[in-house]
Amino acid sequence: MITLIRQFLRVAGPRHRTAVLTHLSVLVASCVAQGLTYVLLVPVLASLLEGDTDGARPWLLAMAGAVAACWVLSYGQQRLGYSVGLRLLRTLHHRVGDHVSTLPVGWFAGDRVGRLGHLMSKGVVDVMGLPAHQLQALVASVVTPVTVLAVLAVYDARLAAVGAVCVLAVLLLFQLGSAMILRADRRADASAVRASARVVEFARNQPALRAFGATGQGGTRLDRALTEQNRADRRSVWTALPPLVLNSWVVQAAFTILLVVAAQLTVDGRLAAVETVVLLVLVNRFIEPLGTVAEVGMTTRITRNSLDRIEEVLAARPLPEPADPRTPRGAAIELRDVGFTYPGADTAALDGVSLTVAENTTTALVGPSGSGKSTVIRLISRFFDPDAGGIAVGGVDVRDVAVEELMSRMSLVFQDVYLFEGTIRDNVVLARPGADGAAIAEAARLARLDEVVRRLPQGWDTVVGEGGARLSGGERQRVALARALLKDAPIVLLDEATAALDAENESAVAGALDSLRGQRTMVVIAHRPATVLGADQIVFLERGRVVERGTHEELVARGRRYARFWERRRAASGWRIGAGTSGGGR
Repeated sequence: MITLIRQFLRVAGPRHRTAVLTHLSVLVASCVAQGLTYVLLVPVLASLLEGDTDGARPWLLAMAGAVAACWVLSYGQQRLGYSVGLRLLRTLHHRVGDHVSTLPVGWFAGDRVGRLGHLMSKGVVDVMGLPAHQLQALVASVVTPVTVLAVLAVYDARLAAVGAVCVLAVLLLFQLGSAMILRADRRADASAVRASARVVEFARNQPALRAFGATGQGGTRLDRALTEQNRADRRSVWTALPPLVLNSWVVQAAFTILLVVAAQLTVDGRLAAVETVVLLVLVNRFIEPLGTVAEVGMTTRITRNSLDRIEEVLAARPLPEPADPRTPRGAAIELRDVGFTYPGADTAALDGVSLTVAENTTTALVGPSGSGKSTVIRLISRFFDPDAGGIAVGGVDVRDVAVEELMSRMSLVFQDVYLFEGTIRDNVVLARPGADGAAIAEAARLARLDEVVRRLPQGWDTVVGEGGARLSGGERQRVALARALLKDAPIVLLDEATAALDAENESAVAGALDSLRGQRTMVVIAHRPATVLGADQIVFLERGRVVERGTHEELVARGRRYARFWERRRAASGWRIGAGTSGGGR
């Protein structure tokens, strides 16, 4: 129990430490008062059974006071428990969210996103239930029996010794049962995370599943995940049953043993009949809380698992902040012999990459898929730190620049645009909440978003839906570009921002980029010829290395990898579907 409380205090954080300790203090006082009401029952019954009503009166008054104190303390600790639980619910969401926002993007690989979603829904609610419900039962199952046991020792040390052995047996069983429940709950949690991921996958991929007539296959994956979760939950329930049953048997056996010992002492004349009756009442009060130990242990063990997972997230190391941050001078970018391998990958994404992007120039990164183009963008924006070499912005290594300062100097536009639930205006001003109307209108004009706004009935107040689902891909891209332009950062990084656009939207985005040439330092990942023609420098990457660099004319004249790439792209741009057999496609 002490370990659980310490862990709970760590997760709650120093901000709630005083409130949690106050709640625990009142809770322990309430349980002690409850134990005292049972203890005071002994002299009351002893006096009444002997016919001494006058002698019972002061004990009865003391017992009434203890009951009143118990009621007041119980009410107080319940209110404190719910208050701490509700405050903790809000705090944990903010604390985990704030910490996650500092983690490198690579941390979100694999099933961690699903686990994080499961943790922030079910896990946080489990933790909230600890002060609101579980601590009361847990503390009562320990403090109340100990209080009664201490008084029982005053009357007869032998009964107290037998009771202590019973307590140790119950606690031992509690530890064994907790270990079993821990393993089962971890399996159930893992299956729940997988099932949640399959549900989201099935919902998000409906267009692809329906287009290829594969809704049955998608449903099969979901069914398998849900069946696995059901089996894991059933195993968890069956795993919890043996400790519950055994705890009940042990408690009943303990009561029987205490009853036999008390009877034997009475027969031997060591206890008076009146004392025996009174002590048996006390023994019953001692046994009753022990009967709930297994049930309390099961619920607290599940909560302990949630605490473990929250601590695991909070223990994840964020990108280190510099102890003495420096400010970049200008917007030039330089990569010096950079090497980087993604966690868990067998081959390096970048191997000895060096390149310089002069201030207010445009560099196009070109190369086949998997050549490391996106990795360059991510390392410049410090989504990761390189394994070797260094990256400088404005003559300062990005690791020596405060993350907030570094990101304030960069605008990023990705191929896969995510818009937040809200209006078009909400998503654009996200980049600069205090921007005035003129700045917003100018960003919209440059991104050609004003054309979209004019043709929508609700204009700027159009709700984009979750992820921007109510807008087309080109419209989402224009919103993202307007957001980047409104930020007005000196460095603009674009990761294939026009790859999935139609001709009209591609022209709009290309026009916006043209307006920035010579005014911003731009690094653009692009495959379409129109995007790379105007670049001041083209860097061709292959297998994580820089193979060629230069202007378009220089690289075409060399006739090497870029020239072959350019020829294939130019041929692809003129490809068309033929009509019948007479107009073949090229």
